[in-house]
Amino acid sequence: MSDADPSLQRIISVELDEGSIVWRNPDVEQERRVAIFDLIEENRFVPQRGHPDGYAGPYRLKLRVEDGRLIFEIAREDGSPLEAVILGLGRFRRPIRDYFAICDSYYQAIKTSTAQQIETVDMARRALHNEAAEMLMDRLDGKIAVDFDTARRLFTLICVLHIKG
Repeated sequence: MSDADPSLQRIISVELDEGSIVWRNPDVEQERRVAIFDLIEENRFVPQRGHPDGYAGPYRLKLRVEDGRLIFEIAREDGSPLEAVILGLGRFRRPIRDYFAICDSYYQAIKTSTAQQIETVDMARRALHNEAAEMLMDRLDGKIAVDFDTARRLFTLICVLHIKG
């Protein structure tokens, strides 16, 4: 995989399993749109399992939650399936819950708080998001190589999917 063209080692399409999402408020929907847009614009995504034909990107990604597990369905550019990477969501439950709580505080602060209070809540939100991205990178280690920004955006999408849980 290390000989592959780095410009191909990326996600070109992201789909969220709509069956995994029960509800969306406008703030969550906006986070989803921004995360997908930013992810498509710039990402590093390198599945670590070699494929017999040497395929090394670009990739289409579908994320879904099933039976308490996060499933990364990875496909070729033409949509034909390559592999699925499955992660247990147990370790993500608290960061997801905490992230939603701090996001709610942030959205409320925007409406009623001073600039300094908003900045304080936003710093806490970013710190939590960064910690969760690091955790995701650790959990994907040996399965999918991603950079930090890609992990942050994927965590946002995992949160959107995990609303059901």
